[in-house]
Amino acid sequence: MSHISRRRFLQNTSMAGTSLLLAGTQASGKVFGANDRLRIAVVGLNGRGKSHIAGWLEQPNVEIAYLIDPDKNVLAARLKDLQLKAEGRFTTKGLSDVRKALEDKNLDAISIATPNHWHSLMTIWGAQAGKHVYVEKPMSHDITEGRIAMEAQKKYGVVVQHGTQRRSSEQIAGLHEMIHAGHFGKLKISYGYACKPRKGIGFKSPGTSPKNLDWNLWKGPAIIDSYNANLAHYNWHWFWRTGNGELNNQGTHQLDVARWAIDKDQTHPVRAMAIGGRFQWQDQGETPNTMFGIAQYPNGQYTLFNVRNVDYEGYERQVENEYYFEDGGKIIRELYYAKGSSTGEKIDIEPGDVTPGGNWTSFIAACRAGDPEMANGNAADAHYGCVLGHLMNNSYRLGRSVPFNKRAGRFGDNEDANEHFGKLHDLMAGGVGMAKDGEQYTVGPWLEFDPTAEKHVGKLAGKANRLMKDENNLGFKIPTLAKL
Repeated sequence: MSHISRRRFLQNTSMAGTSLLLAGTQASGKVFGANDRLRIAVVGLNGRGKSHIAGWLEQPNVEIAYLIDPDKNVLAARLKDLQLKAEGRFTTKGLSDVRKALEDKNLDAISIATPNHWHSLMTIWGAQAGKHVYVEKPMSHDITEGRIAMEAQKKYGVVVQHGTQRRSSEQIAGLHEMIHAGHFGKLKISYGYACKPRKGIGFKSPGTSPKNLDWNLWKGPAIIDSYNANLAHYNWHWFWRTGNGELNNQGTHQLDVARWAIDKDQTHPVRAMAIGGRFQWQDQGETPNTMFGIAQYPNGQYTLFNVRNVDYEGYERQVENEYYFEDGGKIIRELYYAKGSSTGEKIDIEPGDVTPGGNWTSFIAACRAGDPEMANGNAADAHYGCVLGHLMNNSYRLGRSVPFNKRAGRFGDNEDANEHFGKLHDLMAGGVGMAKDGEQYTVGPWLEFDPTAEKHVGKLAGKANRLMKDENNLGFKIPTLAKL
């Protein structure tokens, strides 16, 4: 749907008033009147879940029908708060298990803000039940389940929108349309940063889950030996069974933007690698707090990525994207620098092709239209962006230790990779004060990937393909494509 047609559609919807009927999904067959109420369930009520509740409360004629969380205390607190804010507009039921809400034929959509290991399974369950899905980033915890979630959206025809708010930015969309049109010449590198200061999580021993938490529902698909308070309710991000590290946490936003700028006919990279470490904190976490990732697409374009969480005096927070072109030009912090120039020029950007209104409003508009193409960040975009991060993470997980120095990256004659990794290394050595003696990087191998078959190939294919899909607990298994 073009930029103009999206707006024209919404204008027509407004003009038609109550006489306009909008088609429902393939699975539900439900028909919305233009002013009919849309009923939604929010699943996962900590952290980002609170933002989901606030976002849906702002939407006209949207009812939050269910709040769902396996922690009774969290659920009770959110229900009480929502009751005050709803001011009698609707009554919300509290549940611990999303499957009970999905049985409600009058429920239109689910809004997923659970830990990462639940995202794909709930997306699939929602699609199978004929419900539209707003799913937090990353849509997938591993490559295989992401593909199945994408196929579920296609099969059942529901709207799936990825929780990457930047997809609703007319400014970013417009800039990428200029890049795709060759306005700045051929794009060479699309670069993302997820550099925000964090702290270590210490150590906590395995134990018994608190009575208020349904541990079986919390872990769901993830095979975890025993309850650990360092998992619930936030630090699960830094363990491979439940999270994806900073790269596919905050980084999912910037990874998605980076991939969005790559030529439109490209899906997945053909190879990727990463180097980094979990420095200084000496804690229980598994995922890196420092990382440099690189991926090459079939057309020769690259994405680079930078994670830097260790705090230090003078730390520069960077949650942003940069673009580098074959002629030497570059875009940094919304300014264009011609080759050799140190003076940035403001870019005149026309609004790009998005469904307007921001991430919450655009999702509701797509649901009312029954049109998956109106989603700002649909299931396919979500899958391709998430896989980019999974490939870099897989390389890191298969890496080996080498001495802490600039040559550790082993990028050969790739001058761009050497330059950008060198900047990260200098910050870690100088800013953080990492000792050169005794410290080590984890250097991942170059992993080859077949974008069409969606599997690793080459000499490390056996080890890498074992990271394509986690095992799941009984009752929470991701269905195969054949059984979708």
